[in-house]
Amino acid sequence: MINIQLRPIVTEKAVMMIEVGNVLTFRTEKEATKTQIKKEVESLFNVKVEKVRTLVKDNKKYAYVQLKKEFAAIDVATKLGVM
Repeated sequence: MINIQLRPIVTEKAVMMIEVGNVLTFRTEKEATKTQIKKEVESLFNVKVEKVRTLVKDNKKYAYVQLKKEFAAIDVATKLGVM
């Protein structure tokens, strides 16, 4: 398995997405696929991922990772020091 760098995004919008949509936001490598991102998040934080959306903007890739309902994104964000 290839290790992917996941850098958490700490913005007002990202915090709102954590609270409202159970979504974590990361900046990642441009070559990373959705499947790789999903596996990396699941193994790092011991959670289950419902879906991954990606956005490439200004030559940077962002991943929006929605967790399954039984896992709270706010708990993961607290461990990361985002909240």
